[in-house]
Amino acid sequence: MSVAPDQPSDPTVRALVTAINTGDRQGFMDLLTEDATMSDDGTDRDLQGWTEDEIFGSNGRMDVEAESDGGRALVAVFTNDRWGAMRTAWRFEVADGRISRFETGQA
Repeated sequence: MSVAPDQPSDPTVRALVTAINTGDRQGFMDLLTEDATMSDDGTDRDLQGWTEDEIFGSNGRMDVEAESDGGRALVAVFTNDRWGAMRTAWRFEVADGRISRFETGQA
């Protein structure tokens, strides 16, 4: 079951999930710091290459099931054309309304 439309509770993370789900690549990038980093299954990845492959180039979508840490930690079913649907965990570091790092992996 998905969380309510006003969640995730953290407004920056909520905007990022919305950008992913609407295919808004520029909106997504605008929410990240210039030096933002990310990891997938514990391995640091090239953020721009990963987001193109896993999100915007393959119709990535997040269906958030649960949140914790004020909306900065999520469990979501992430679906894309490359891998199908999988249950994933996401953790975000947010400062001054922008995301400086996110980590994702199978939940």
